[in-house]
Amino acid sequence: MTDIVDELRWRGLIALSTDEDALRKAFADGPVTFYCGFDPTAPSLHLGNLVQILTMRRMQRAGNRPLGLVGGATGLIGDPKPNSERTLNAPEVVAAWVERLRGQIEPLLDFDGPNAAVMVNNLDWTQGMSAIEFLRDVGKHFRVNKMIAKEAVARRLNSDAGISYTEFSYQLLQGMDYLELYRRYGCTLQTGGSDQWGNLTSGTDLIHRVEPGAQVHALGTPLITKADGTKFGKTESGTIWLDPAMTTPYAFFQFWLNADDRDVAKFLRIFSFRSREEIEELERATEERPQARAAQRALAEELTTLVHGADQCAAVTAASKALFGQGELAGLDPATLTAALSEVPHARVTELGPVVDLFAEVGLVASKSAARRTVKEGGAYVNNVKVTAEDAVPDPSELLHGRWLVLRRGKRNLAAIEVTDEAAGGPGADVTGG
Repeated sequence: MTDIVDELRWRGLIALSTDEDALRKAFADGPVTFYCGFDPTAPSLHLGNLVQILTMRRMQRAGNRPLGLVGGATGLIGDPKPNSERTLNAPEVVAAWVERLRGQIEPLLDFDGPNAAVMVNNLDWTQGMSAIEFLRDVGKHFRVNKMIAKEAVARRLNSDAGISYTEFSYQLLQGMDYLELYRRYGCTLQTGGSDQWGNLTSGTDLIHRVEPGAQVHALGTPLITKADGTKFGKTESGTIWLDPAMTTPYAFFQFWLNADDRDVAKFLRIFSFRSREEIEELERATEERPQARAAQRALAEELTTLVHGADQCAAVTAASKALFGQGELAGLDPATLTAALSEVPHARVTELGPVVDLFAEVGLVASKSAARRTVKEGGAYVNNVKVTAEDAVPDPSELLHGRWLVLRRGKRNLAAIEVTDEAAGGPGADVTGG
């Protein structure tokens, strides 16, 4: 595909546009300078933000110039939450988060060549502005009746929490950002999630008021949903973050590997940089041999490499295989093994007892008698070695990195025992992976 609008449309990345035909012409006449904003309201970006970063990457690869805005000013306020006021973070915390978010965005954009990306911070043009200047130069051009009609504001106005003037004014600040970037860089397109549409169009409206004749656009990507009704980017253990200290590369890899067959075609189109032909082939493979999980594995490997690097992807791929008997557990480095085992049910003990006790302790079986049956039937494994004796007791020398035992019942039900000075934890549920 050579038309970026056609590509975004095929990939399901266009939910709203101020004028799609006019935007298509702007890209054809290009290059277009565009921006997307990210507020430092947490110490890391998450998968929802990744949709926006990769959309920027696609547009840049099509010959356009991205501006990555990390909101040092808007992050001090935060856009209105659906049901309550935000907790305001200290300026020094927000400043530190600005740098962390920049570090996550920059590796995914190209900062060389004629369409080199630029990182910007809206604190640069807001911190020196007085309240009077803001009200005269920006506030004058907004109409309160339109502001309160916007969905995010209207929802809060109709709630018990109401809305403070601080959060109400957020759309003025975002509108000012677009105007400032239009003036400084010739930026004529803002992208963002469709849930931000009111804030996106506040910028186009402001520019039209103060810069007559300006041709500017807004593009909203759809909110991603999962087929089972759960929120995209969420798991039982919480949000999938881009920071490896908050979501390990192994957990990140497993999120994609465990994607529902009903979702994986959509995820491929939105997140993968494979060609249309490659994606359609993976879609066919999912329909014909879903048990192979070829599409999920391809997506997991591509995105883990993109976000965390090829070395981390290789490490977590090896761990994923080794846990299920397709590689050497002893060859896994301590950090990767610990990250992998933190994703499965596990229990802590101070000393090793019989295998049947350990299987029951961690919840792989309902009872010690059930554990004995599992051993007798040949379905019990410790560190991928089949247990043949019902009274077997692991030797401390079998502990991986002096700490872990990997227990498996059958082919796919995993758990772990951690030997520590202080025992804690309890039984967990069966899990699947591969």
